[in-house]
Amino acid sequence: MTHFDEACAAVQAALDAGARYADARVMVRRTETMNARDGDVEDLSSTESAGVGVRSLVGSSWGFFAVPDLSPAAAAAAGRRATQIARASARVPGPPMELVPTAATEASWASACHLDPLAVPLSDKGDLLVRATAAAKGAGADLAEGIYQIWDTRKWFVSSDGHRIDQHVRECGAGITASVHGDGEIQRRSWPSHRGQYGTRGWELVDELDLVGHAPRMAEEARALITAPPCPAGETTLVLGSEQLALQIHESVGHAIELDRILGWEAAFAGTSWLDLGRLGSLRYGSELMNITIDPTIPGALGSFGFDDEGTPAARRDAVRNGVWVGVLAGRDSAATAGLDYAGSVRSDGWARLPMVRMTNVGLEPGPHTLDEIIAATDDGILMDINRSWSIDDRRLNFQFGCEIGYEIKNGKLGRMLRNPTYTGIGPAFWRSMDMLSGETVAWGTPNCGKGQPGQIGHTGHPAAPARFTGVRVGVRG
Repeated sequence: MTHFDEACAAVQAALDAGARYADARVMVRRTETMNARDGDVEDLSSTESAGVGVRSLVGSSWGFFAVPDLSPAAAAAAGRRATQIARASARVPGPPMELVPTAATEASWASACHLDPLAVPLSDKGDLLVRATAAAKGAGADLAEGIYQIWDTRKWFVSSDGHRIDQHVRECGAGITASVHGDGEIQRRSWPSHRGQYGTRGWELVDELDLVGHAPRMAEEARALITAPPCPAGETTLVLGSEQLALQIHESVGHAIELDRILGWEAAFAGTSWLDLGRLGSLRYGSELMNITIDPTIPGALGSFGFDDEGTPAARRDAVRNGVWVGVLAGRDSAATAGLDYAGSVRSDGWARLPMVRMTNVGLEPGPHTLDEIIAATDDGILMDINRSWSIDDRRLNFQFGCEIGYEIKNGKLGRMLRNPTYTGIGPAFWRSMDMLSGETVAWGTPNCGKGQPGQIGHTGHPAAPARFTGVRVGVRG
């Protein structure tokens, strides 16, 4: 069953009401989430949502309206209403608004999925979380928690520029956490990351995580952290594991290169950006090893798709090349305003939300080293991994991160485990200090990126590998 007729009715009604451009997205999404604790299933939620959202452009002003009704009549009414809103906004005109051209496309796209997550029996999925949390509990965790999440999204997109695109995106992931209570504090260890690992794949991704097999080690390491020495304070060489580096990319690069933030159009939740468009193509963002790409074509990564929510086909482009800032995440309107000729990074988290600039897969290209080589080349430093806390200012410059676990590095070898490891820095200075980068890349998925008002939750991907940074302040408290 398709829903092109409803989307077409919405667009035509918007044009008939006076819009100079209009597009409509019909979305049907099914979700499923299960949580387990200490060997028991705690809760299960399953939702299905369907509706149509319409954008209308009058003059330099957008209008948006959405309805949870997939009848052609309701869709047409939404189109007219979107144009009414745009016309009302146009009474206070802004600067001229154009859209970067994109070729009219008729296409279908679906993410690869070998094992449909929603088709896997609930009993099997529940048994996995029960066994994993029971294994962590049995190995000494005071609290063992597990989660899986599934999203199954179908979209039908039509625009007055001639687009007619349908997509089927299936995403899922899972993770476990073991916590131990000590003398006035709690230590935890998570697998495979602090929120789990997620991708645009089927249940085969969850099977590969081996939650049950890794659960006992998480409990044992959490208990060992209770008596481990604290991370020392000072300036040192810092080696970050790939999961922590993925969040570093997300916070200090991904949000900073969102063009709507750079233009000052968006400031909710994550603030604006320190970047100045006048320095695009010349600003030194990091060291020569820093090559950041924007790539929604990576198979299986959480920020992958065939077309964004403006009908722009997925395409790889550079954000930072050899340490120089060269690209942004953009939409058709923001790119035209900035004088750029590309878009492709606009999405919404549902039919009832206005599409906006979002991260796709923003990550580091592989480096020339291995983690073993990085450690062997480090005389004195600290290895940190798996995020526990984060804080960054509203221009994406000054940051402080805490990790679940740290290890001393002495004379090229890993030493003692360290608890409560933290580090702080200023984005460009930090990235300029990167002097070694591994090629052992993992495309980490972030399923909880918040942006916008009303708030939207975005799914993003961040390819990352272990890396070394010099002269970093660590052991910061408070």
